Amino acid sequence: MHVSLSNQLVLERLNMNYVQSLAKSPNLHYVPSIYGYAANSTEPPASDLQDAIPTIDFSLLTSADPDLRSKMIQELDMACKDWGFFRVVNHGVPESLMNMVLEKSKEFFDLTEEEKKEFEEKGRDFLKVIVHPEFNCPSKPLVLLEYSKRTREVTKGLLSGISAGLGLDHSYVERALKLDSGFQIFAANLYPPCPQPELAIGLPPHSDHGLLTLLINNGVSGLQIKHKGKWFNVNNDIPNSFLVNTTDQLQIFSNGKYKSVEHHAIVNNAVTRLSVVVANGPSLDAVVEPAYKLVTEEKCPPKYIPMKYMEYLEMQQGNQIGGKTCLDKIRA
Repeated sequence: MHVSLSNQLVLERLNMNYVQSLAKSPNLHYVPSIYGYAANSTEPPASDLQDAIPTIDFSLLTSADPDLRSKMIQELDMACKDWGFFRVVNHGVPESLMNMVLEKSKEFFDLTEEEKKEFEEKGRDFLKVIVHPEFNCPSKPLVLLEYSKRTREVTKGLLSGISAGLGLDHSYVERALKLDSGFQIFAANLYPPCPQPELAIGLPPHSDHGLLTLLINNGVSGLQIKHKGKWFNVNNDIPNSFLVNTTDQLQIFSNGKYKSVEHHAIVNNAVTRLSVVVANGPSLDAVVEPAYKLVTEEKCPPKYIPMKYMEYLEMQQGNQIGGKTCLDKIRA
């Protein structure tokens, strides 16, 4: 995810031709060159996963029963270490709220071009809004305010379990990275049908910059992840769940024990895909570095140099989205 650090509404600028409007054109039979994507021809096409992405039961992760909680912490640790992607069920966020967020996002994309003109300087076919520590969405819709709050609660619970899985105190990540003022972004992405999906890409391969990213969509598949060096399709097989991925700052904090995973979005020629993402990061002024308990000078020296999260974001903003190039720049 590529993000602007403006304290105002974040709606990044796209080309003057809406992708959505372009896709609706009756004379569209090929992908214009400005939207073309040259895939790596040496890589085989993505395949379906043979093993299911791990599923974390949030109700057990936060259970008062220490045995149930301990078992789920172990499963979460393995999911972060082996996959970097996992599904979260029984998370407590009402399904009605999740559906409403998808519906309101669709309503934004369904605005006429005339209605979208107020967003011309900031973007059109995807929407990014800073929702914490300050809520910067115009008209301050209650559904988005509530959704950002509830997803922060889920994120905090997951990071508590991750902290314990790393052998740290449950609240270590929360304190060290100042999660009370953590930087949170809401993003909605629209992927209309494409006449030549093999020549286009919804979003290029990249890793996310924060700690954990939570994703839902409208039931249309299109996400691919890189697992053990190969690309795999991620299907929508568990309703009312979040798909969560570990990201760059968590890889740094865990001193490489957990990996931020490359992923990208593909398009199809039949139906529109809508995804809603909430990216959760440390406080902008938090200095992110390998946790001291995970570092020993002889056996496990620090693999990354300390850097303020704000500085990392600014570095990422100055680079074209792609792979894990920013993370590679701060290796010790």
